[in-house]
Amino acid sequence: MLLLGACIGSFLNVVILRLPVMLHNEWQLQCAELLGKEYAGNSDQNAQQSNRFNLSFPASHCPKCQHPLRAWHNIPILSYILLLGRCAWCKEKIPWRYPLVEILTAAATVHLAWHMGVGWPLVSCLFLVWSLICLTAIDIDHQLLPDNITIPLVWAGLLVNYFGLITTLDSALIGAIAGYLGFWVVYHAHHKLTGREGLGYGDFKLLAALGAWLGWEMLPMIVLVASISGTILSLMMMVSRKLDTRAPVSFGPFLAFGGWLALVWGHEITAGYLKLLNF
Repeated sequence: MLLLGACIGSFLNVVILRLPVMLHNEWQLQCAELLGKEYAGNSDQNAQQSNRFNLSFPASHCPKCQHPLRAWHNIPILSYILLLGRCAWCKEKIPWRYPLVEILTAAATVHLAWHMGVGWPLVSCLFLVWSLICLTAIDIDHQLLPDNITIPLVWAGLLVNYFGLITTLDSALIGAIAGYLGFWVVYHAHHKLTGREGLGYGDFKLLAALGAWLGWEMLPMIVLVASISGTILSLMMMVSRKLDTRAPVSFGPFLAFGGWLALVWGHEITAGYLKLLNF
């Protein structure tokens, strides 16, 4: 499981790096087409660029010197150590993000396997956790939660729970609806009161996905954990002057963290909280 997780982490790094670029190219193409014939040349150029860049092409290479990587350079975690964190040719530093994602994915995979045991629930939950890691990194980099991941995640959660692998279908369906509508109401209320956007539509879809996977009962815990952890980290960054008070903060990573806690320890935390309140 450790090796599987590290390999999946290596693939997630490709998605994290390339999917936002692919979406940007696609949006440019759509905008050029909407603007009409005057931009037809740009449209053709953007179309060619989009076709040339995807998850499998071009082959892995150094972003600075463009030199193609050798096969052993793509070995998760180990290649970073052997290369001392630098490109083999131009000696440019390799971002620490790459080994971090691989280590995080490997650790999460092993922990989930140990926690859940082998079976279809583990297979489905691994897909969820890998998706959350990918969304977290993309949202940190681009403040974007791509529909290409969040929407299929909603449908996948409903499908998984059609077979009752994590929760009941009724709970999953209500969770998906309540997750989306809950944040939709918060977004519009905040916008009406302040004139600013407090959440993004990607956050609606991610919470809907978590509701579809984990059930509506876990939504309050997910939102509470996300809000508390987001507030604490934001305050710490403001105190250290690493965050502008007017700068938007990505909420997706905190939702993903809340989703992870709810998936692994949600029932235990809820039971402990109710016991504390003497229910």
